[in-house]
Amino acid sequence: MAEKKKTPAKKVAFDPTKGTTAIIRTVVESLGKSKKMKGPPGKSRVIGNLLNERHKEEIVEAALLKYYYSEELKPYQAELIKMQEHLERTGKKMIILFDGRDASGKGGTIRRVTRYMNEKRYRVTALGKPNDYQKTELHIKRYIEQFPHGGEIVLFDRSWYNRAMVEPVMGFCTKEQYKRFLKKVTSYEENFILDGGKTVLLKLYFSVSKEEQARRFERRRNDPLRQWKLSEVDLQAQELWDEFTEKKRILLQKTHKKYSPWFVIRSDNKHLARRETMKLILNSVKYRGRSRSLDFKMSSKIVIPGGIEYKNMTKEKKKYGTALG
Repeated sequence: MAEKKKTPAKKVAFDPTKGTTAIIRTVVESLGKSKKMKGPPGKSRVIGNLLNERHKEEIVEAALLKYYYSEELKPYQAELIKMQEHLERTGKKMIILFDGRDASGKGGTIRRVTRYMNEKRYRVTALGKPNDYQKTELHIKRYIEQFPHGGEIVLFDRSWYNRAMVEPVMGFCTKEQYKRFLKKVTSYEENFILDGGKTVLLKLYFSVSKEEQARRFERRRNDPLRQWKLSEVDLQAQELWDEFTEKKRILLQKTHKKYSPWFVIRSDNKHLARRETMKLILNSVKYRGRSRSLDFKMSSKIVIPGGIEYKNMTKEKKKYGTALG
């Protein structure tokens, strides 16, 4: 009696001419139909049981969205490498301040900006609380010590502007220290930073809505991988929303200057905030080899000059008694 031949398992056909959507959808559908799935014992069965139609659609959508966001940023990340090379050739320096509300996406944006950069030519600086010795010195001194060398970029994850926002609201500085800082800070920037056009200073304020901030805090509370992000300030940020808003308005009024302007980044949509921040950085420097096909025009709904934001906030305060965001 002839031995019955086993029918070979049908393999998923990977067609390189297909679009990404079709490929991902085919893979997910095949996982749901396959009786034998390679993988650690037990896991294959669990995954197969989970893959009902709703799960398939969720996986496809999430995978496509993540892929799309990643791919859309890559041309701008490639331009950032060109810009970095230009700074190195010319010996120029760049300082980028990432300030703003808690949970407004500063850290995630920094990670995307620096993702493919030459690690030897940039630094990310996030200073902790000053020690007792540093408290006796000029507030900005410990930040100046972190300034870039020629050809280098330094990205501050929160900056000396803590003295104008978090510190006065939380009582970490005196009223006199707060007022003195606002009076002196832009002259420091003009004298120590804008030295003959050799240093580019970008001041970015990340602005998130109260509702979105609350949602992100809730995610941090419930996610063990994000719980470390919750700080003393975070726990009070919602209750002190109006106080932080007023400090933002005064910040823009006192420290938005023509030679040292602020740019407000609307960051409820993290991806758009990251993309537009990259455009803003790239538009701040003229460099060789700039792409002629890439869209460098910034969205006026995401990137708002500090002067315009201040005027809008002042109108809101007159109308509602307090600015909204």
